[in-house]
Amino acid sequence: MYRISPNKLIKLPVRKALNEQRKFWDIVIGELGSVDCIYTNKKLIIGDYAVEHFLPYAFVSHDLMWNLIPADRSFNNSKSDKLPPLEYYFEPYFKLQTSALEIIKFKAPKHRFLEDFLTIVPDITLFDHQRVYEQIQPMVTIARNNGFEFLNIK
Repeated sequence: MYRISPNKLIKLPVRKALNEQRKFWDIVIGELGSVDCIYTNKKLIIGDYAVEHFLPYAFVSHDLMWNLIPADRSFNNSKSDKLPPLEYYFEPYFKLQTSALEIIKFKAPKHRFLEDFLTIVPDITLFDHQRVYEQIQPMVTIARNNGFEFLNIK
């Protein structure tokens, strides 16, 4: 698959299955019983959710846990590589990620995916609202400036 940018045709990277990342979220959902999809508010349970890239994979080209959240399967299929408007989705994204970090630090403190968060914060204990927003917001701006569209709010 290819994406057209203003100056060139870009070959999209081959995506891997997110089976290992799903296990991370299964621990979180198992501990909480369910989580709400940040986009649809649908209750998500183990085995009935998609692992969704908050910022499009076509932009970030990685599967780091700070960018992955559980989401309603049907919504995930329709989101494609649209950007989430942060004024609507950052707060629920951040709360979900914070809960996940707390649970994984307690249930599996040596989980290898905890290291993924170190790409946006220097220490997991510094995963706070302002610091994370200051990392994600410029990425959204860059993606938008490079032709990615925002998700329509219904």
